[in-house]
Amino acid sequence: MNRIVSFVGLLLLLAVAFLVYLAKPLTAVKVGTGISARVVCALAHHTGLEPDWVKDHYLDPLIGSGAGWIRVHLDSETGSVESRVPLVSPGRAIVREGVGCTLVLEEDEAALRAFDDPPHAPPLPTDLPWPDGNAPIEGPTSPALSTALDAAFEEPENRPGRMRQTLAVLIAHRGRLIAERYAEGIDRESRLLSWSAAKSVIAALVGVAEFEGRLDRFSPALVPEWRGSGDPRGTITPDQLLRMSSGLAFDETYGAVNDVSRMLFTNPDAGAFAADMELLHEPGTAWAYSSGTSNILARILRDLFERNLEAQVRWSRTSFFDPIGMHSAVFEVDASGSFVGSSLFFATGRDWVRFGQLHLQDGTWNGRRILPEDWTRYLSTPTPKAPLGEYGAGWWLNAGNPDDPAERMWPSVPRDVYAARGMSGQYVVIVPSADLVIVRFGLTQAAEDELQGIEPLIRATIDAVQSDPPAVVGPFAGAVRPGGY
Repeated sequence: MNRIVSFVGLLLLLAVAFLVYLAKPLTAVKVGTGISARVVCALAHHTGLEPDWVKDHYLDPLIGSGAGWIRVHLDSETGSVESRVPLVSPGRAIVREGVGCTLVLEEDEAALRAFDDPPHAPPLPTDLPWPDGNAPIEGPTSPALSTALDAAFEEPENRPGRMRQTLAVLIAHRGRLIAERYAEGIDRESRLLSWSAAKSVIAALVGVAEFEGRLDRFSPALVPEWRGSGDPRGTITPDQLLRMSSGLAFDETYGAVNDVSRMLFTNPDAGAFAADMELLHEPGTAWAYSSGTSNILARILRDLFERNLEAQVRWSRTSFFDPIGMHSAVFEVDASGSFVGSSLFFATGRDWVRFGQLHLQDGTWNGRRILPEDWTRYLSTPTPKAPLGEYGAGWWLNAGNPDDPAERMWPSVPRDVYAARGMSGQYVVIVPSADLVIVRFGLTQAAEDELQGIEPLIRATIDAVQSDPPAVVGPFAGAVRPGGY
């Protein structure tokens, strides 16, 4: 009898070990199908890119080995996308107007589809210039700006394939749009993927909520899991979450089974996933870049509206996006109804410039204050524990070492530059000393700034506006259509 019990126990132990052995590969497959379904859905719905091009030119290189096993299908009638690997449950993303694509994991799809998109503001007039309208740019061309834009769209030498894949570059100087250029197939109506530039948007929404008296960024964050007696996470503030100095454990190294991938592509509640992390450091004593903290902030915003997604979307529009003319803005949500504050915000190039211009104007628009007073000073003040002071509150900073330009994010541009930044070359760059906003968005196949070409673009733009009279560069001049489709 004892031998039988021991044998059964051994079998159970082996079964558990086998399941543990399979867990990582299965998680990697689930991440692969999740990111494929969600990104194809989003770039088809918001940006108008063809699914096959997205998979071949963007996702397959991003995913790496194993991508060839994934098959993606877009339903042309509904916009829904299924991503399949043999013998594994598919990833599925559905489209809901107003919040874009949502991954359906274990949720009731019919319940998700019950979302009722709140009313939209009327479109801006096309006979008024930006930012009050969306009239085409007209005027003389600046040779220096044209050269800068040419370089931004050129593929770098000695790199295989199409690596830079710039989709849009727009420039505003002294509150006036002076340049915009798009890859062929992309235009003023195309919403552009943010990735981590969304963190700067969620930071702004936190600022709006504070300005309206809904929260205090310096008081303990309203996170239910941290309210237990003696929980050391209970002292974490929204300010520390914005500054990536919460002390929470989070694996931001990108890969198939790391924290950020599982949070975004296998979990229905990104904020809850991140809030469940243990505390590694006393809050405020260490800096570590974390997508999880932005999703905790988004979850806090969700809970301010008692998980009512319609109310949350309506508030984001009426209190923030609509007053500054960002009518294209769409924050995609997870299945719990939280904005995906780390990664999945979409807006047209012109609306991204409006977002930057609002910050250049310290949170005011046409005489109306949208963000708290001195918000720009707050977000551009270096976080104490960030090496070289390269991070503020939801924004990257070029502050660096004032005595050594080499010890800056971008050594050849001014120290007052700050930027919203996202994977694949998404940038909203503010240059206060030159009264500039520079927007560059792409689907670049490498992480380094050098390949994405942002520092030369900033430097060339500053030189152009200082050496040339204000000028205008029209769309599509010399642009390259991504992938040739």
